[in-house]
Amino acid sequence: MKETIKEWTELIIPWLLTQGIKILIIGIIAYLLNIILSRIISRAVRVAVVPDIKLSLEAEKKREDTLIRIFNGVLRVIILLIALLMILQESGIEIAPLLAGAGIVGLAVGFGGQYLIRDLISGMFIILENQYRIGDVVNINATGGMVEDISLRMTTLRDLNGTVHHIPHGEIKMISNLSKRFSRVNLDIGIAYNSDLEKVIEVINRTGRELAEDPLFKEMIISPPKFLRVDEFADSAIIVKILGDTKPLKQWEISGEFRKRIKIAFDKEGIEIPFPQRVIHQAL
Repeated sequence: MKETIKEWTELIIPWLLTQGIKILIIGIIAYLLNIILSRIISRAVRVAVVPDIKLSLEAEKKREDTLIRIFNGVLRVIILLIALLMILQESGIEIAPLLAGAGIVGLAVGFGGQYLIRDLISGMFIILENQYRIGDVVNINATGGMVEDISLRMTTLRDLNGTVHHIPHGEIKMISNLSKRFSRVNLDIGIAYNSDLEKVIEVINRTGRELAEDPLFKEMIISPPKFLRVDEFADSAIIVKILGDTKPLKQWEISGEFRKRIKIAFDKEGIEIPFPQRVIHQAL
């Protein structure tokens, strides 16, 4: 037993002092190289990306962070593969047969790889055209949620229920971005037919201005919610449309607060929000 341990010790210690040290150095260099190049990529992207005057500073930062995350992911994979090949070679494993085998496998799965290539090409266009970024709220193929991650191959969304959706870029047919540049409050409110329409318009616009002047909400609002038009003569109500612009992702918060305030204002002014009614004529 002692002789076996001695033999193993005589074999392992020289290996650790030669190939082992080289492998350790390769690992350290790969780690440091990843950190250094990641910082270079981060600075390069922030300098190279041309600002869009139509986008806010927050939106520009989202765009840059998305590009940095993608480029760093690609860089990490490349460094890891190179370091792994070098470690295998230092361990005494011939990498030439591995590379040749990888080429054969690549040819074998070439037909299946067309879907991967389609995903990558579609992902490049999504990124270059700045269709959406990490942190945006989007609808992709009728699936909505906040963008948690974007890679060259797929987009990851998380919806309001907390469910995570992974969508390959090649499967995307339509994208609706709910948070690019600005968002909009779009409300339809029903009022009774006997309401004074001019008074209703004045109350709606005043409530919108008060909301926009509130210190808690004014930074979220670009243009106050206000009366736009009479949208419909419904069975039980006159439907009026109210529009206002907000900062990205703030439309839901502003819409909720405006609904609360308009209900309070209507109650004070005696403006009725009717419920569906039906008139029944009884035959005599």
